[in-house]
Amino acid sequence: MKKIAVASLLPLALACGNASAVLSLPDFNAATFTPGTPITNPYYNQFDGTRVYTSTDVNGDPADERFEFQWLGAGKTLLGVQTWALRDRAFEGGFLVEDTFDYFAQDIAGNLWYFGEDVTNYEYDANGDLIGTNDHSSWLAGFNGAVPGYQMPAVPTVGQNYFQEFAIADNAADTGEITATGLTRTFAGTTYTDVVQVFETSPVDPGVLPGYKYFAPGIGLIGAEEHLDANLLNPELTFALAPVPEPTSAALLALGLSLVSAAAYARRKT
Repeated sequence: MKKIAVASLLPLALACGNASAVLSLPDFNAATFTPGTPITNPYYNQFDGTRVYTSTDVNGDPADERFEFQWLGAGKTLLGVQTWALRDRAFEGGFLVEDTFDYFAQDIAGNLWYFGEDVTNYEYDANGDLIGTNDHSSWLAGFNGAVPGYQMPAVPTVGQNYFQEFAIADNAADTGEITATGLTRTFAGTTYTDVVQVFETSPVDPGVLPGYKYFAPGIGLIGAEEHLDANLLNPELTFALAPVPEPTSAALLALGLSLVSAAAYARRKT
């Protein structure tokens, strides 16, 4: 694989709404981390349970792709920093196609850093039978010259343009640019305010079509637009955070009956 010199990447600017933004590599050596610090960045914080993101196509019809996020707890220690692990599973047509463990840590200034990912990609034949796996796109800070980048700055500001990862030997150098703040956006019937828009692409893999991600304070990722056209419009796929279903009357009744039964059993045992 052809390696790309760091000096050739740093001056790049993304071809998006703010062409004057300077692409930078965050200064990891200047960052300070406190072991065990939870991730509290308002636009990318930890949560309980599993979040599901469903997709629609360019016509707004349901598509067959979805992904799921789940925070797992303490992750790997990389470059001397204890990280937190986020599991990200992607499905297509009901099949698991990617199972990733992402590693993050927040510095004392509130910047959220991305330290790498362990990836398992699943390959299937035309009959849907698993035929193999690979670890393409895996990288870890501190190995093969890789260093972490920002996942989300402490204070997102329009024009910030940064590497999210810098692992040239592993062909990983995704970038993000804050292209809008204070937006109001609706995904899956839920309207969010004070939304931050991030444009993402990769200078080491220009064949990959760019996309936008949207983050709401106190929630994190609420939606994404992928496979944009040449004008960075008309996404082929839109992902949206699926709302948590409200409990039905039957479910509430079943829960009430179970609680009554448990209370009655407890009285009999005393």
